[in-house]
Amino acid sequence: MTDMTASPSGALATDARLRARLRQRKRKQVILQGLGLGAISFAGLMLFILVASLVSTGYKAVTQTHLTVEVFVDPQEISVDKLPRGGFRDVLAAALIKEFPDMAEAGRKDLRALTGVYSNGAQFRLRDMIVADPGLIGQTVTLTVPVSDPFDQLQKDLIKRETPQAQRRVDDRQIAWFDTLAERGMISEPINWGLLTNADSRFPELAGLKGALVGSFWALLVCFAISFPVGIGAAIYLEEFAPKNRMSDIIEVNINNLAAVPSVVFGLLALAVFLGWFGLPRSAPLVGGMTLALMTMPTIIISTRAALKAVPPSIREAALGVGASRHQVVFGHVLPLAMPGVMTGTIIGLAQALGETAPLLLIGMNAFITSAPGTPLDSATALPTQIFIWADSPERGFVSRTSAAILVLLGFLVMMNGIAIYLRNKFERSW
Repeated sequence: MTDMTASPSGALATDARLRARLRQRKRKQVILQGLGLGAISFAGLMLFILVASLVSTGYKAVTQTHLTVEVFVDPQEISVDKLPRGGFRDVLAAALIKEFPDMAEAGRKDLRALTGVYSNGAQFRLRDMIVADPGLIGQTVTLTVPVSDPFDQLQKDLIKRETPQAQRRVDDRQIAWFDTLAERGMISEPINWGLLTNADSRFPELAGLKGALVGSFWALLVCFAISFPVGIGAAIYLEEFAPKNRMSDIIEVNINNLAAVPSVVFGLLALAVFLGWFGLPRSAPLVGGMTLALMTMPTIIISTRAALKAVPPSIREAALGVGASRHQVVFGHVLPLAMPGVMTGTIIGLAQALGETAPLLLIGMNAFITSAPGTPLDSATALPTQIFIWADSPERGFVSRTSAAILVLLGFLVMMNGIAIYLRNKFERSW
């Protein structure tokens, strides 16, 4: 008979090999966990650096330096019968000369340097005030207006006083005037609500995001109105009604491929079809929304099909078992249960569309628009294209506004993703 009893030395060797394998397995597990933690830490560090750099630059745009001055509306310069024309610039200059009497006999160049404290929009704000109430003519009014960008940067210490005069946008004399106004309590730095309530301008102190916000709203509204019903309808047909054959397989492959196509391709398609063939207006949110809908539709179709597949087959079988038609099963039972996933995919798709820039640039939504669009057919910009315009501007004052606009865009994206997570957690069911 063969002796089946293992020798002590063989058992010890086997036990040693097992312990070595366990140590090796634990070592690999520790390495894998370390790599995972390292990747997460690196991603978190990069995100922190991104947000910190944007906040450190953009917080300067949260406030805006203003000048409050007593302005005498001289009837010799401004009269009722000439409104809205009038010598508003001269009236504003006289208000500053009153603060610095030694400038009364100064030349044109010196007066231009003094009135450079005012923003270019000061005369228009005074004009609008008097047009709204002509009874102000001949009276002294208190006017609060933004200062020009160089003085705003001076107040925010972006222009250093110790910098040589030849390298500054304001000279020593202008700094002295500005400091005098500050000592008299005429300079303030309130919250810059104009960043959200003003439209775009070539002057940084007057530029705002209102036009871009309204343009993005119209574009997303058009995008949603097209992509949501069409995307869900296509997903329901492909998942619930379409025969499983070669044709449906080809359609499914192409939908998956379209979801990976670069967004600039959709911009080229819109440029050729919507603008070239159909002759739709350039720079209009209608065209932008249609372009974004083309880009968003594959994402909605894929997410909707995944949500429909997640509904257990027993739901369909039970409904069919009690005599419901296929149509009743899908729209009465399956779709309501899949709706949380459908809405989540739709919101994420719209959030992706909100941040797209390339397709909107190709259809002209980067034009200089000084008013918010009233309809989807009016010329407009969008948040991403407005950021692109400001980032490309040589004016230093747009640097902080660009970072602030990026933070606004990120805020909307985070909010939309947060809504998607809330809907998923609130209505999602476990099977």
